[in-house]
Amino acid sequence: MNRRITYKESGVDIEAGNKSARRISGLARTTRRAGVLGGIGGFGGLFALPKAYKEPVLVAGTDGVGTKLKIAFATG
Repeated sequence: MNRRITYKESGVDIEAGNKSARRISGLARTTRRAGVLGGIGGFGGLFALPKAYKEPVLVAGTDGVGTKLKIAFATG
């Protein structure tokens, strides 16, 4: 049986994720400090670093594929 399922049926609710992002965006803005580059969005936060380097930017991210890859390999 090759029934196709939607993201939502598989546990990925994009609408709920977007709603959560909208709800926490105001709180996230309260943590802004000097050195932060850009706004809310994407998959990483950008921070300016001291000018000891040529136009340095540190990118900090929390989203990764680690667990997803483990599941993919385990299930073949």
